[in-house]
Amino acid sequence: MRSLLDTRFKIVIMAKYKFEYIWLDGYKPDAMIRSKTKVLDLDFYHGDVNVLPMWSFDGSSTQQAEGHSSDCLLKPVNVYLDSSRINGFFVICEVLNPDGTPHSTNTRATIDDDPDFWFGFEQEYVLVQDDIPLGFPKNGYPRPQGPYYCSVGTGNVAGRDLVEEHLDLCLDAGLDITGINAEVMLGQWEFQVLGKGGKRSGDDLVLARYLLHRVAEQYGVHIEFHPKPMKGDWNGSGMHANFSNKKMREVGGKKYFKSICEKLGKAHKEHIAVYGSDNDQRLTGLHETQSIEKFSYGISDRGASIRIPISVPNTWKGYLEDRRPASNADPYLVAAAIIKTVKSA
Repeated sequence: MRSLLDTRFKIVIMAKYKFEYIWLDGYKPDAMIRSKTKVLDLDFYHGDVNVLPMWSFDGSSTQQAEGHSSDCLLKPVNVYLDSSRINGFFVICEVLNPDGTPHSTNTRATIDDDPDFWFGFEQEYVLVQDDIPLGFPKNGYPRPQGPYYCSVGTGNVAGRDLVEEHLDLCLDAGLDITGINAEVMLGQWEFQVLGKGGKRSGDDLVLARYLLHRVAEQYGVHIEFHPKPMKGDWNGSGMHANFSNKKMREVGGKKYFKSICEKLGKAHKEHIAVYGSDNDQRLTGLHETQSIEKFSYGISDRGASIRIPISVPNTWKGYLEDRRPASNADPYLVAAAIIKTVKSA
């Protein structure tokens, strides 16, 4: 693994560093996560993304180019520790055209980034095996919803080992995972990740999803991000976006919070358009959602489009929760839409 390079006065120990370049492909309506490993001989590496080289890939295999001109470029934009490998790092990349301009599928480039904006994404997902949610009987259904949310015990939860392993990998990578919990449907889970800045927040969620898929491979389990994985009287899966900017956190004011909610209402259709595919199956007005055709906001109202947390009216400082994004939503598009609308308030 190591080679010695003999110089005149010293010996430099070269190491093999493994960089997993990660990007979003061009599949519609929901982009898939792609990755490939680049091995570099380096004296040392301290996590500086700017020293990592651009790389290319076959865009014709990812719905991002035609076969007669297939090269797309990967531009490293963020680096995280990969604790599963010796000298390993995860590298989030933007996809560029051969001339260096952002590719049409590069949704990260659409963000008018502002470090004052913080996003706390609540990512729900379902563990699926043999085409049914983990824990469901092969024929029929388990007990109705009720005993599964934040539960413990055989028959109440399924897949805890996988979820715990994913949590540890995320923390080792340096992600600000703020919590996990079993969700309302058996086999359904959630993790929460906090990021500062729209681009960094999206990067963190993409890596957390990537790690979830990687862990699931070892268990022979599929990760389902569809917003309504089970028809009928079962909760769907969302990616609630808790957000704030510096003014919301430090200045606040009831008038300012109301103006943000009103602006979000006026831009409802524009937001829904980028909040995930098949979201109409989830946003029905039932199962803790507002109808996709309506917009509402309210204090501590989980049936509203925008929930004002119960703590906010005490000082009218803090954050808001956008409950509309689906579990399969692109976090970059969600962040871009929220930043644009809030800045207009």
